[in-house]
Amino acid sequence: MRLSRSAKVTGRDADMKIAFIGLGNMGGGMAANLVKAGHEVRAFDLSAPALEAAREAGCATFDTAKEACEGAEAVVSMLPNGAIVKGVYTNEVIGHAPAGAVLLDCSTIDVATAREVIEAATSAGYDMVDAPVSGGIAAANGGTLTFMVGGTEAAFQRAEPILNAMGKAVIHAGDAGNGQAAKICNNMLLAIHMIGTAEAFAMAEKLGLDAQTFYDISSVSSGQNWSMTSYCPVPGVGPQSPSDNDYQGGFASALMLKDLRLAMEAAGSADANTPLGKHAQEIYEAFAKENGALDFSAIIKTL
Repeated sequence: MRLSRSAKVTGRDADMKIAFIGLGNMGGGMAANLVKAGHEVRAFDLSAPALEAAREAGCATFDTAKEACEGAEAVVSMLPNGAIVKGVYTNEVIGHAPAGAVLLDCSTIDVATAREVIEAATSAGYDMVDAPVSGGIAAANGGTLTFMVGGTEAAFQRAEPILNAMGKAVIHAGDAGNGQAAKICNNMLLAIHMIGTAEAFAMAEKLGLDAQTFYDISSVSSGQNWSMTSYCPVPGVGPQSPSDNDYQGGFASALMLKDLRLAMEAAGSADANTPLGKHAQEIYEAFAKENGALDFSAIIKTL
């Protein structure tokens, strides 16, 4: 594993021509940060408002992904799922981006598809990495994402300065697909932690223990975890978090459910025993049916 901290991009890396495909809640901020770092960003999305926002951020916009890839030295994508990633790279990037361009998929998708797409790109002569992110919309806008990167050392070295312009940390996780493996394992653990933290606060309240008092005790005791001290599900306790905004913004429960499904799919393919991960998926399956837009910390509402 290799860890890189963000640094100001200078020299040749500061004026790359980069195609950016997928300008949603995360991708829009990421593309804007590449512009701020001095890159020429050629953006594409199916959404007209997303393209308008990209233009306001300094990106050039195009009607198709193929057009965006013309002349690009790098292609970055942030797309909803593996099927879309595979379709975009197969039909609009591979063979259309210039030979020698480096390809970076920052979407969160299944490990098998990530490896399949990278194999196809590599066979066509491209360097490519899977580089899913940790951090929500605020981190995407602020350039403080963490990237977990899978791919060869050579591909990682080429991708690293581009990722540094969008994040606070860039970690090489190993071979192709390992970035996705790290992401889904991390988010499975996060879901389990959040459910446990919410249970503990709910139980403390029912036992007559004030939430702030419980926080003051547990945050410096063995129950301490990120879901408590950085992202507390109880309003008014701990640092500012989505719970203080009626669970709006942050990381949607529907997205947590997506990652848990990917984790359980991967666990099945690897014959990994994940009983708590499976139960976390079941809990979020039930919750997201009517609350998918709420932050995943809103799971405390069920308790």
